[in-house]
Amino acid sequence: MTHTRYAFVKANWHSDIVDQALEGFLELVPAEQVDVFDVPGAFEMPLLARDLAQTGRYAAVACAAFVVDGGIYRHDFVAQAVVDGLMRASMDTGVPVLSVSLTPHQYQETDHHNAIYRAHFVEKGREAAQAALKITQTRASLTRAA
Repeated sequence: MTHTRYAFVKANWHSDIVDQALEGFLELVPAEQVDVFDVPGAFEMPLLARDLAQTGRYAAVACAAFVVDGGIYRHDFVAQAVVDGLMRASMDTGVPVLSVSLTPHQYQETDHHNAIYRAHFVEKGREAAQAALKITQTRASLTRAA
C-alpha cells in the first residue's frame, strides 16, 4: 500500500522558530496530507514518532525541534539523544523518521538570530518534505519491482 499521509511532529520550545519548519514542509506537501502533532520539547519527539510510525498511517514522520544551551544541561547531549531516538524509531518501525532538529552553538535570543533561524527552519522544512516525498517514491518503486 502506498501511503500519501505524513506526520509532522514539532516541539513547543521556541515554537516561533520551530513552527517555520512546518511552513517549509507545507510548501511541498499539501496540508490535507499532513497531520501535525505538538510535543513539549525535543526529548519527547522519538517516542511519539515511534508511536505514529507504528500506526501504519504514514509514509514518513518528520520531527522538528530547536535545541539550545539553556545553561541547565548540555544541549548537545539532548540533541544526540533525540537524533538517536528518531533513528531508532525509524529502524524499529520501518517508517522513515526525518529530523529537522537543529542545535546551534552560537544562538542568542536576539531579533537578528531569531530571524536567521526562522528562515533556516523554513529551508530545513522544505528539505524534510523533499526527503519524505523522495523516500516515499523510492519505497513505492521497490514494492512495484517485487
